[in-house]
Amino acid sequence: MLFPLLCAVALLAATAVPATGAPPGSPQSAKRGGTVVRTDHGLVRGMSHGSYTSFSGVPYAAPPTGPLRWRAPVPAADWHGVRDATTAAQRCVQMPAPGAGAVLGSEDCLYLNVTMPMPTPKPAGQKRPVLVWMHGGAFLGGSGSDYSTGQLAVRGGTVVVTVNYRLGIFGYFGHRGLGSAPPFGLADQQAALRWVRANAERFGGDPGSVTLFGESAGALSICAHLTSPTAVGLFQRAVLQSGSCLMSFPRGALGPGTPAYEPFASEGDVQTAGAAAARQLGCTAGGGDEVLTCLRAQSTDRLATAQLMQSFNRPAFGNTLLPVAPGRALASGHFHRVPVIQGTNHDEMRMFVGLSLAAFPIRTENDYRARLADAFGPAAPAVEAQYPAAHRPTPALAWAEVLTDRSLTCTTLAAGRAIAAHAPGLPAYGYEFSDPDAPVLAGLPANPGFPYGAAHGFEMPFLFSSFPTERPLTEAQRALSDRMVDYWTNFAHTGDPNAPGAPLWPVLRPSSHLALSVQSLAPGPGGIHPVDAESTHHCSFWDRLLQ
Repeated sequence: MLFPLLCAVALLAATAVPATGAPPGSPQSAKRGGTVVRTDHGLVRGMSHGSYTSFSGVPYAAPPTGPLRWRAPVPAADWHGVRDATTAAQRCVQMPAPGAGAVLGSEDCLYLNVTMPMPTPKPAGQKRPVLVWMHGGAFLGGSGSDYSTGQLAVRGGTVVVTVNYRLGIFGYFGHRGLGSAPPFGLADQQAALRWVRANAERFGGDPGSVTLFGESAGALSICAHLTSPTAVGLFQRAVLQSGSCLMSFPRGALGPGTPAYEPFASEGDVQTAGAAAARQLGCTAGGGDEVLTCLRAQSTDRLATAQLMQSFNRPAFGNTLLPVAPGRALASGHFHRVPVIQGTNHDEMRMFVGLSLAAFPIRTENDYRARLADAFGPAAPAVEAQYPAAHRPTPALAWAEVLTDRSLTCTTLAAGRAIAAHAPGLPAYGYEFSDPDAPVLAGLPANPGFPYGAAHGFEMPFLFSSFPTERPLTEAQRALSDRMVDYWTNFAHTGDPNAPGAPLWPVLRPSSHLALSVQSLAPGPGGIHPVDAESTHHCSFWDRLLQ
């Protein structure tokens, strides 16, 4: 059950049409007529969209293939002539869908995309803040080119960069022969940030005003960079959507019997999994160098199986990039002092539960109690007393509410408390996306009597206009979308999401409780207002239970 569910989660993060199999742009394929920018490695020609120009498939590191597989990223080669940057590069190799006959994506995938509003630079010559997006997808799927960034660039007056980074076994493999290697996917992201620092000004951006933002696995990536010594100076603000340094899932959250989930793993655990993978692939002869030579000789297809990809989707700590687990680092105050927005969606786990209901229905209170017992053992009766199914529309919705509060909302609020406690003067903001009628993301199964509400990822169409959903936004939802874009880009400009005329967004209070400190984001009159998310989501109960 775990493999199909994670496949679905990864694929849902990449619901836009995949990039084609065409090779990345080259000087020989350059087209006439677009804006040309000189990067630190050569000229690129973008595509004009009237109010903005996009540059797609720009290399930020050399292809991590052959001897560069499972090595930290190295700079891309320079090129001569004008490189075509009008077509997205291939996505990084993805978690394969059940029954898929061919690998989706390529190992040659370390490219990024840039959107800049026109005219640029601003008339007065000022540089624009830069937003750098890290996509979600369980560290198994997704691509930077899946996200349309024109609204953030034009309405928000920002330069927006989206990034591909290595996934699954290609991004998070470990082995004793590699020593304490960094998580390669996270190292890719830092290489992209170094590219931004070197090139932002060429696209009208300010290399000293970079906001890193991402959702789900992208937010977990940002958590890692917040606590990474090697990320010093690479970004000045951060927005974490539906993923914090303290996030975790209990046993059974992804289906009965599935193991508990922590998003980061020790270097030793990853190396143990790497040794098992080497045995499975027949790479056991000789020392570490010989084993790695054998592994690097394996075909992409042989490595990109569901089992091997899913065995390596947790970044390792215990290395130079992540010396300790990010949650532990944050709790002890070891994080970069940059303004932060963290938030979750009101019904986060309905997405995960909805994906599994066909295989594991929760029809009765006994079904619900069985799931509670699997997840919480002796504490199950206390959880049921806090969340009685009889007081919810259905047992399945009760189960989703339990998981939402325990795994995402309350852990994110706890991370906010940790930031506020260790850096009380730091601008820190919390939000809860609360639209109960948000359009359902394309690809999710319909479950009668189980509305998705504001589930995991459902805020994406409000920030990225082309994100595929079952229906377009209503007029009220489009107004909320505009307001959210304004909040996000105001934060990129100043480190404060507030602006004249917008509902006030309060800072998180540096105390043990965050009553009325979290901004609820919902459409309609009065839909945007501060709420007491800690009380609504029973966080005092979870804080006691998880001690």
